[in-house]
Amino acid sequence: LVERGAFRYFLEPLAPPITVVVCGGGHIAVHLVPLCHLLGFRTVVVDDRADFASRERFPLATDLIVVPSLEHGLEGLPIGDSSYVVIVTRGHGRDQAILRQSLQCRPGYIGMIGSRRKRALVFEQLASEGFTSDDLARVICPVGLPIGAETPEEIAVSIAAELVATRAARSGRS
Repeated sequence: LVERGAFRYFLEPLAPPITVVVCGGGHIAVHLVPLCHLLGFRTVVVDDRADFASRERFPLATDLIVVPSLEHGLEGLPIGDSSYVVIVTRGHGRDQAILRQSLQCRPGYIGMIGSRRKRALVFEQLASEGFTSDDLARVICPVGLPIGAETPEEIAVSIAAELVATRAARSGRS
């Protein structure tokens, strides 16, 4: 509420919604995308399997992108500071490929599913390719708030909660 003389104005800043790019259309993504939609995020699902990046699996996704290979899965996507990338593909190699691309296009948030061992292996390989410790420090791995999540549904909730917390912190609400 802003007052100017005898007038009062209610101002509500409008910003484009944050886009969550979910890389991988598997068992976690199936639960994460509807949560992201419910929470006001735009959602894009990227997978190299047409049957996994389908409208039947993701009726609430904003966009579905099937790529020939995840090696170039983010090419052509308008990823920037108002984009969040969540990496939940099927395997270290695919996760590493998406992470490499994510670090190059610098989204506002990068989260990757994985154990400490997987994180160490992927980070070691990317460091050998020239990525710095500052680059790698931008990656949240394992993705999601530490709530003891075990099932795909619980992991999706922990990831969605972390996305909300990140959005709130970036907007000064936390």
